[in-house]
Amino acid sequence: MFIGEFNYKIDAKKRLAVPAKFRDDLDGKVVVTRGLDGCLFLYTIDEWEKLAEKISNLPLSQSNARSFARVMLAGAMELEIDSSGRILLPDYLKDYADLEKEVTIAGVYNRMEIWSKEKWEDYKNEAESEVGDVAEGLKELGV
Repeated sequence: MFIGEFNYKIDAKKRLAVPAKFRDDLDGKVVVTRGLDGCLFLYTIDEWEKLAEKISNLPLSQSNARSFARVMLAGAMELEIDSSGRILLPDYLKDYADLEKEVTIAGVYNRMEIWSKEKWEDYKNEAESEVGDVAEGLKELGV
């Protein structure tokens, strides 16, 4: 389970450290793909395979299903974690999430989200201001 917020910097060689407390669960490889809300999603190989299977079963006849599959699957990249616990982010993923130097990695249960620090602060502030309304709506889901 991934939880918590961690601030890092992308180094000059485009490498990003993965939080040390999560590295043992990653078996030296991860999958990073375009996420939602302007961030990247980072999955363990096992979690990625579960998600990819679900996505591959979406109906090809529905335009929104095809679009979602293309964004998530075509945008994915399997990355190795180096001996110092870093991943090398491809430019197209860095560009998608507007990642430059300062980055926040947020643990979100079965995945990590990689955000530009500025975008994360903006998103978090907005979400926190609406959390009461969101919680009210979630009672229908049993939360």
